[in-house]
Amino acid sequence: MDTTRRDFLKSGGLASVGLLMSKGAFSSTLSDRTAEVSGNELLSLSYELLQQWADRLISLQFNDPKVPGLNGGILCPACSKVHGRIGDTIYPLMFLAEKKQEQKYLDAAILLYNWREKMVSFPDGSWVNDVLSANLWKGITVFGATSLCEALIYHGHLLDPKTRDAWRDRLYRATEFLTSIITMDYGNINYPVTSAYAYSLVGSYLNDEKFIKLGREFAHQSLDYFTEENSLLFGEGTPKRIKSPKGCYSIDLGYNVEESLPALVLYARLTGDKEVMDVVVRSLKSHLEFMLPDGAWDNSWGTRNFKWTYWGSRTSDGCQPAFALLSDEHPEFYQAALRNTKLLAQCSDNGYLYGGPHCQSYGILPCIHHAFTHCKALATILHKSDQVVSPNPVSRVTLPREKEYGVKSFPDIQTWLVSKGHWRGTITGYDREYYMKNGHATGGALAMLWHNKIGPVITASMNKYTTQESNNMHMDKGINNIPLTPRFELLEGNRLFMNISDLNADISFVENEDEIVFHVLAHLVDEDQNHPDEGSIKCALGYTFRSSGITIKADLFPLKPSQKIKFFLPIISTNNEKLDTISSKQMAIHKPGGMVNIETNVPIHILETDKGRIFNFVPGMEAVPIELSNDTVEIDIWVN
Repeated sequence: MDTTRRDFLKSGGLASVGLLMSKGAFSSTLSDRTAEVSGNELLSLSYELLQQWADRLISLQFNDPKVPGLNGGILCPACSKVHGRIGDTIYPLMFLAEKKQEQKYLDAAILLYNWREKMVSFPDGSWVNDVLSANLWKGITVFGATSLCEALIYHGHLLDPKTRDAWRDRLYRATEFLTSIITMDYGNINYPVTSAYAYSLVGSYLNDEKFIKLGREFAHQSLDYFTEENSLLFGEGTPKRIKSPKGCYSIDLGYNVEESLPALVLYARLTGDKEVMDVVVRSLKSHLEFMLPDGAWDNSWGTRNFKWTYWGSRTSDGCQPAFALLSDEHPEFYQAALRNTKLLAQCSDNGYLYGGPHCQSYGILPCIHHAFTHCKALATILHKSDQVVSPNPVSRVTLPREKEYGVKSFPDIQTWLVSKGHWRGTITGYDREYYMKNGHATGGALAMLWHNKIGPVITASMNKYTTQESNNMHMDKGINNIPLTPRFELLEGNRLFMNISDLNADISFVENEDEIVFHVLAHLVDEDQNHPDEGSIKCALGYTFRSSGITIKADLFPLKPSQKIKFFLPIISTNNEKLDTISSKQMAIHKPGGMVNIETNVPIHILETDKGRIFNFVPGMEAVPIELSNDTVEIDIWVN
């Protein structure tokens, strides 16, 4: 580092011009916002959740200098290791140290910083995602740099001068490293997009024009990655700029709303860049169409939905900064942030954030990655509480999907949203795959069926559960982790053929006052889009939405006598919900909000499982495993 830079850092960077508060004891700067938090439902809930998650993380922190490889690390009960990205928690821990005036949070942050430097820090300035991994992924340095910079800007005065200078120097080296690897083609789009905020933030803090310029460049280059028709951010998969046969780019709802778009909002707020903000607001409104009324993100179709957790994505930060910080002009954004935070609270217990609504009921251990990244999102809006404006009254502000509107088409992802009576549905023929095959459902799949009184009735999952990111996903330990998407299946040897694998399905719909009918023509294909050896098998699907209920019709043709094909209809239900067998062709599931009724034209067979349910980590739900044997099935579903 040159002498001028070193002298500037030692002098305190922007601290010398008053951006940082003076060093010393805990400040009251945050505590004087207590009234704002207590009178704001979103902020109050966020503060409560943040404390619960942080206290649990501290309870899992290893504190024994005699074991240097673990000392300061936070052990994950689900993964039996310390996640390399755990250093992102430094900022929320320091936020709580100052907010609550408690030393334990500051001690935990310093311990954690020291662990990260010892175990996942490289001489080139990077941090890696995992301690032991053949894949030394260094892109996560952008998140570590952002969190460290926020900790220094807002709470650096809590550190002694020597420690603060060391952290400041480390921040510079991390950001300088990013300049050697980050381009618009680096990794998925979330990395260059989040770099826009990271460079701008660090550049402002260190008074470094090079970083500030890079931040603006990345932010404006990002504007080329929004689809023309639906304003969806694309690039979650490669090649980024080449469309699929159906004209689709790689798009993932979870990463967009929980990582990339929040970063662009924070960038635009920091710099006052109106051009970027206008594009992002338009995109946020489009993405918001996919939020269900209970605050869930319907990522049943996304390229990276292998991390879908119903409430979001398991290793991203959270949607709260994107929506809550724009609530002054967009009251529906406040409602979105509030609903999602309530869902996070519902999926939390004893300080853990579980990776889906039914993980706990099925006995899945909680991974702390969910909590420590989402801690950052909540700390961000709590620190910027003056920008989080609650509508009055909140109850009168509705989300787009709460309204009954019939059908909304999203050609950029070959997906349709349905709203009829109490029912909400998603049909997808999205033909853009990630790096693995048989990831998200396609082929005209009914990827979501949701009811206002019941919640999710049907959801998609991965067509085949594979740990695409083995260090960031639960291991399948032989549990009943079979797909949740309704489908036809044909098994020939070790080759599986399904209609929900067909990337070339034709989808159309007809809408009138009484009903909405979708027509799908697909084929049963394997993950390589090959047909069975005995020839192609067509699948004609019909989904009829009425206010009174849903009808699914499915036909196969032609079939050979030797081909044994099953239709699977998993219905979302926890293992403590009562099942009633009304007849061989009719059953009911008792739920807190009502009773889900299923009637078919053929006998209902429920697969035998240990708990009477199957489970899928994507999106973390249990289901009754209904199997129907026929080449023509008709299913009626209604709620009373």
